[in-house]
Formats: sequence, C-alpha cells, structure tokens
Amino acid sequence: MKQILNHLFEHKTFSKAESKNILTNIAQGKYNNSQMAAFMTAYCMRNITVDELEGFRDAMLELCLPVELPSDELIDLCGTGGDGKDTFNISTLASFVVAGAGYKVAKHGNYGVSSGCGSSNVMEYLGYKFTAEIGTLKKNLDEANICFLHAPLFHPAMKTVAPIRRELGVKTFFNMLGPLVNPARPKNQIVGVFSLELARVYAYLYQKSAKNYTILHALEGYDEVSLTCDFKTFSKSGEKINSITDLGFEKLNPKEIAGGSTVPESADIFISVLVGEATTAQTNVVLCNAALAIQTLQPNKSFGDCFYEAEDSLLSKKALISFKTLIEG
Repeated sequence: MKQILNHLFEHKTFSKAESKNILTNIAQGKYNNSQMAAFMTAYCMRNITVDELEGFRDAMLELCLPVELPSDELIDLCGTGGDGKDTFNISTLASFVVAGAGYKVAKHGNYGVSSGCGSSNVMEYLGYKFTAEIGTLKKNLDEANICFLHAPLFHPAMKTVAPIRRELGVKTFFNMLGPLVNPARPKNQIVGVFSLELARVYAYLYQKSAKNYTILHALEGYDEVSLTCDFKTFSKSGEKINSITDLGFEKLNPKEIAGGSTVPESADIFISVLVGEATTAQTNVVLCNAALAIQTLQPNKSFGDCFYEAEDSLLSKKALISFKTLIEG
C-alpha cells in the first residue's frame, strides 16, 4: 500500500489491471483500515480515469455474489450519490413508478454515506427485509415487478470498507462504482452522476458495453433530474442538453425537493408521494426521472408519452401496489 499511496502522491494514474488488483486486495482484507482510509482520501483528491473506473468495476463484478435474473428485461435506476444536495429518495421512488408501469426493475441500493438517507436506509425503515436469496428475488420480480439488491449482501469489498466510508462521511470512489456493479447486470440502466466530468467517463465506458443506457447530470450538480435546472443526458444516440421549460416544467426552488437529511423525514416524503399526498414539485421530479427511465427502455416514445405512463402508474396507485407487494413479499 505504501507504494500505491506514493504513486497517488505523485499524481500518477493506475492502469486497468492495477486498479483491478488494488480493489481485489481491498476486498480480501490485505490492507489495514488506516491504509484504506488513506487510499480513499488521497484518491478522491483527483479525477478518476476511464481505465481506473473500468478496473475497479471489473474487480467488483468478479468478486460479487452472482444473481441469475432475466437481465435483458431489467432496468436499474441508480445514482452515484455524492452530490451533497440531500434530496429525498427520488430514484428509488421512480423505480416503483417504473415497476407500476409494468417494467421489470432490479434496484441496486445501499445505505447513505455522504447523504443522510440512502435507498437502503429508507427501504429498511419502511419494513423491507434485505435478501440475497434468488428465489425471493425472482418472486419479487414476478409479483411486484421489482427486486431490491442491497449492495453489501452481494459485494464483499463493500462490507470491508463500509465502516471506513461511514467514518469518513464523504464521497469516495465507491460512490462512482455503485451504479456500475449491480450484481444482476441489467441490460438497461439510467444512471445519475454528480459531476459532468464523471458523466463523460461513464459515457465512454458505457459506449463500449452492450447496455441500453441513459446517463444524466443536472447542471447544478444533482445526480438526477431535479427540475431546478436543465440537465444533460448521454445515451447511444449521443449527448444532449435537456431544457426543463421545453419539457413543460417551471424551474423549482432547490428547497422544494430537499428532505433527505434524516431517515424518518425521507420515509414520510416517500410514502406521501406513493399515496398521492406529496407536493406537485415532489411528484413531478419523481415522474420526470421515471419517464426518462421508461424512455430508456422505449427510445421510440416521446418524453411526454413516457411521462403520461409514469403519471398513470402513480395516480392509479400501481406504484403503491408494487411497493406494498415488495414489502409484504
């Protein structure tokens, strides 16, 4: 590790193979906590390269507990986190809206580290029991159109570093990895990214894959469509700036989508959206993210058509039924 840290201090980058080897050694507990904390801290003082991200990803997927699910049908809605915005759980809610609209979702999630409430925090608080049991996950997909994959159950590397990440309390390269290492390996994915530079790295990586994807970054730094500003998307059809006024929405005040600082507060907003008692701002943000996910699956449909599908899922309570079915399953 001393050699690795000196390499970082000299502002040098790692090859794909070196990155893969470092993460494999982290997962296998070959470094002590102080060394791993030093590595995670020093590493995040510069930007990640495509080779490094690819190497870290490959190591995580090679080490993970495999999940045999119908990957071609699946979509994951997952953000990197680390945007420091403390919004409520928008992508998790959008996942249930997409499931309620009839699509199969494999939601990859974890506890919040750099935010107050990650998707796993709110799901656990609302009564979901995490599982890696394949029969249960398949049953969830069949009955609720969604399964929830709690990252530490599938990734030994995350278990090793979880206490260190909690103590550091800031975003690390594990934030950047989260969306890339869904153990179900869904063919379809919408990924929210906290910086434009990282969005470009992701886009380069995804271009080399067989995935059907949308990478999004809201220009004020959100890792989701926030409706507080325009947002950029990267997909197989290229990159695009999306104007929220062109989509038919007025710009929101950031305070209107805040609410992720505590788990109970996040859970209250979560349920209020599903039962139809949320504010218009909260509801529209969720629907826009769900619509973009549906459009990722159905690229020939307009954003407006996808938004109406999402809206029908929420207003008809299909999204709520999907949530209740998962919790009770």
